Amino acid sequence: MGEGNVPDHTAVYAGSFDPVTNGHLDVIERAAPLFGTLIVAVGVNRKKPAAFGIQDRLAMLRDVTGHLPNVRVETFEGLLVDYSRSLGARVIVRGLRAVADFEYETQQVLMNKRLGPEIETVFLVTSAQYSFLSSSLVKEVATLGGSVEGLVPPQVEKRLKNFRE
Repeated sequence: MGEGNVPDHTAVYAGSFDPVTNGHLDVIERAAPLFGTLIVAVGVNRKKPAAFGIQDRLAMLRDVTGHLPNVRVETFEGLLVDYSRSLGARVIVRGLRAVADFEYETQQVLMNKRLGPEIETVFLVTSAQYSFLSSSLVKEVATLGGSVEGLVPPQVEKRLKNFRE
């Protein structure tokens, strides 16, 4: 067991984080104490255009998770199962916002289980105040000049203001 009786297990929480929202941060802050190391992994998806480059997303995540000593922020490309296995991670953490997420996530879990039966997936339901929140919605609101205060960490809010200007 690790410090404070936290298992030494490594877990991976992956996403595009384009940009990181308070919903993402909620899941990260709640998952971090459950594992020895939580790797927040920014996936590279060359088919999906991103508003923020990889380096910007890594910087935002490192900035907002800096207070969590067992959280590492990295990037990966390819299958999440392969990446998790390469780290020796036994757990993938996923956030759920609503019932619609459950259907999509179930498909992902079943495929991941087929590809990596030794890796488990743990779902954390996002806190109620963030259940509607998505990076896409945040980008749309910011692009149209709306306020994203309270939807993203303040550091990210500043970057989004620059994004629309």
